[in-house]
Amino acid sequence: MELRHLKYFLAVAEELNFTKAAEKLFISQPPLSRQIIELEEEVQARLFNRNNKKVELTEAGKYFEKEIKELFQNLERITVKTKKIAENVSGEFRIAYISSIYSSVISELIKYLKEQFPYVNFKLFEISTTKQIVALEQGKIDLGIIRSPIKSPKIKAQLWFQDGFSVVYNKNVIQINSEKEIPNLKDETFVFFNKDYAPHYHEVLLELCAFYGFTPKVVHESNNINSIVQLVKNGLGISIVPSNIAQNNQDPEIGFIELKKVNLQTDVSLITSKEDASEITRVAVEFLLKKSSLH
Repeated sequence: MELRHLKYFLAVAEELNFTKAAEKLFISQPPLSRQIIELEEEVQARLFNRNNKKVELTEAGKYFEKEIKELFQNLERITVKTKKIAENVSGEFRIAYISSIYSSVISELIKYLKEQFPYVNFKLFEISTTKQIVALEQGKIDLGIIRSPIKSPKIKAQLWFQDGFSVVYNKNVIQINSEKEIPNLKDETFVFFNKDYAPHYHEVLLELCAFYGFTPKVVHESNNINSIVQLVKNGLGISIVPSNIAQNNQDPEIGFIELKKVNLQTDVSLITSKEDASEITRVAVEFLLKKSSLH
C-alpha cells in the first residue's frame, strides 16, 4: 500500500464520483479505478458501492476514510515537528490568541521572546478557541490562549487566570449606576459574540442575563471583542464582556459595571502540545504565568 493509493481513495470518497475525482487528481479514470480495486484487495474489504447511477461509501469505507484522514493529519504534524527540530531555535514560533485577551500582554510577550530568541520569527494569529484546538492538534500553532473548557488528549492546558464579566455601555446613551439596575436593561439592544464562532461564550452570556431575570434582545453579533466594544461606543447596543477587557479600556465614553453577584467566571488557559518540549514554549508559558498575577 502506497500513499498515492490513500490519496486516490480520499479523492473518490470526497467526490463520490470517479470522473470528478480523476479530474481533481489530474489522471484518467481507468487507472484511478484500478488503484481503488488494488486498495480494496489489499485491505480485503469493499470500500465503495458502485453502480451506473452513483458511488457511495460502504460502512467499512466510512471507517477507512475517517482513519486515513487522521493518518494524514498526523503525518503533517510529524513533518512540521521534524522541520522544527531541524531548525532548532532559528525557525518560527506561532502564537494564537482569542480577541478577548488584552493585546498589550501579547505585545509584551513578543518583545520578551524576541530578546531571548533573536533569530526566531514570531507569528501572531487571532483565532477562536475551537479553531485553535484543531490547529494545535495538527501542529499548525505552537502556543494557544483560549477561553472555555478543553477536552483533547493531545493538548496540555494550564490555567492562566480566571475572568469575570462586566456590562459595557455608552455613557451618553444609557444611564446606569450600579449592578442592582442590571434587570432594567431587559428592553435594551444587545451586541453578542456569534453563536457559531464562540458557542460556549455565547451560552455563558445567556446564563448571565437569565440570572438577572431576562432574555437579551440580541440584534448585532460579532466575532471580535474590539468590534463589540466599538459597536457599543457607536450607540448600537450594550454588551457583556470579560472584566479583563473592562479593566484595560480607557475610553471616557464607555462605562463598565462588573457583575459581582453572579458566581460565574471563565478560565483563560494556555495550551500547548503534550509532545512539545521546546525551550521557546517553556519560556513563553513561564512569562505569561508570571503576568497572571496582574489579573
